Amino acid sequence: METTFRKASTTDINRIMEIIEEAKLQMAREGKCQWDEAYPTRSNIEADVANGTAHVMLTAGRIVAYGAVVLTGEPAYNMIEGKWLTKQPYVVLHRLAVAEETKGHGVGWLFIKEVERLALAAGLKSFKVDTNHDNNRMLRLLDKAEFTFCGTIHYPQGERMAFEKLLG
Repeated sequence: METTFRKASTTDINRIMEIIEEAKLQMAREGKCQWDEAYPTRSNIEADVANGTAHVMLTAGRIVAYGAVVLTGEPAYNMIEGKWLTKQPYVVLHRLAVAEETKGHGVGWLFIKEVERLALAAGLKSFKVDTNHDNNRMLRLLDKAEFTFCGTIHYPQGERMAFEKLLG
C-alpha cells in the first residue's frame, strides 16, 4: 500500500473530523469510554494543526489516518503510577484515528512507524503513548509495535494505560 505521511493543514480538518467521528461512533457502539461527544473536538484538531503537531496519512491521495505527534513530551506523563523505561526526551502520539474503510489494513502500524522515523530524525530515542484499558484495537497495535506497558497516567477524564518504546 503506497502511503504519504505529512503534517496536516487547515484544509484537512473536515476529513480529519470525519475520521474522528467514525472512531467515536465505533467506541460508543462497543461501549468504550475513551472518546465521546466532548473529546476530541474540532477545536482540539484545530489546535493540533495550529501548533504543528497534526499529522495525516494518505493512500491514493485520501486521508486515512490522523494523529497528533508531539516532540516536546506530555506534562501528564511526569506523574506516572509505575515507571517509564527511560527519563530521556520522547515523542508522544495522541488522538490516533484510522478511517473505517482502511481498518485492518495496517494503516495504524504504518502511522506508528512514521512517528518513529520522525522521532529519530529529531534525535529522540523514546516513544510514549497512552490509551484506555478497553481500547483493544490500540492495545493490539501497541503490542504489535513492541511497546512496553509502564503504568498508569491520570487525566481529568480518567486513567490511561501508559506505554513506552525505545527507538534506534
